[in-house]
Amino acid sequence: MILFATDDFFAPAENLIKSKSPSFREDEYTEFGKWMDGWETRRKRIPGHDWCIIKLGIQGIIRGFDVDISYFMGDYAPRISIQAANLEGDKAPEMPQRGARTGAAATPAEFEAVAKLGSNDWNYLVPMTELKPGKPASSHNYFPVNSQQRWTHVRLNIFPDGGIARLRVYGCGQKDWTATDPKEPFDLAAIAHGGACVGFSNAHFGHPNNMIGVGKARSMADGWETARRPDRPPVLENDENGSLLVPGCEWAVFRLAHPGVITQIEIDTTYFKGNSPDSCRLDGCILTTQEEEDMIKQKWELPGHKWKPLLPVTKLSADKSHLFDSLTLELQDVITHVRFTITPDGGVSRLRLNGFPSSLCLLRPREKPMMRFSVKAGFRANL
Repeated sequence: MILFATDDFFAPAENLIKSKSPSFREDEYTEFGKWMDGWETRRKRIPGHDWCIIKLGIQGIIRGFDVDISYFMGDYAPRISIQAANLEGDKAPEMPQRGARTGAAATPAEFEAVAKLGSNDWNYLVPMTELKPGKPASSHNYFPVNSQQRWTHVRLNIFPDGGIARLRVYGCGQKDWTATDPKEPFDLAAIAHGGACVGFSNAHFGHPNNMIGVGKARSMADGWETARRPDRPPVLENDENGSLLVPGCEWAVFRLAHPGVITQIEIDTTYFKGNSPDSCRLDGCILTTQEEEDMIKQKWELPGHKWKPLLPVTKLSADKSHLFDSLTLELQDVITHVRFTITPDGGVSRLRLNGFPSSLCLLRPREKPMMRFSVKAGFRANL
């Protein structure tokens, strides 16, 4: 979300965070000048440089940036720097609503409001660096970041003015688990909390990471969808339980944001009306960091006895949210990874695995004693 920009004369800063790749309309002009699909400021004729403040979608660790200047051939920003801050809760004051910005510059009231953020003093993740243009439709400048801190906001500085098509901030969500309420369940697989897909069989139309994304799915494109399996039989038949008799399946493996007990499973096929799976199942296991790395190399050929069933083979309906209790509700088994299997193929918009982090599970009352698992610290949380 764009909170502030010094200038949006030719094109507003909101274009920086569009999900689609930038485009170019050769003969299109606005009343302010050439239409551009990015953020473009006027040619600066006063002291200083232009900059904008962006609130990240989730709090997390930043691994790198992509500053894309596609189509900005004669008017791109020649240099940039990027700063960041962690402004949790009341540390981030309210900013004025931006509204339509093309042709405008920041007002004195907006400068006064943004000054409360103290962004001049934020940490530098990318020092002042020259940008390098490439082909008109592909001019990416990548900047790796080596920081383990959590961030919520970034400040993009351009020197002194010009245009940038897109800014991509790559990283992973990271929740402060020490501040969680032991009585409240959390989605242990969510990207916002640090969950990540670490293996899958097929992602022809959409990556499995989409299933653990923020909020409700926006469309069918915002989910996991596989290709149709070529080995499906010419004529389909059901077994005695009503499930399709097909030879194959598709799967995705996720590392949980925190080892824990999964108590409720939500599988949402919203928007998948003619291409939802026939059925699914969910299994969990405990893996150390080294075991995970080994499994990735082996394409997740994990021995059957390692996986524990969390949800048996279950029929799914199209365009519907399904809620199930986990089989571990009574056993209270702590796990670190899950394997989500769909049969034979198709699409799922969201997968939510609600439960309790392992450190908090020990605080919850139960009738039976729980086995305590020793899990190595230091799980990677790369997206």
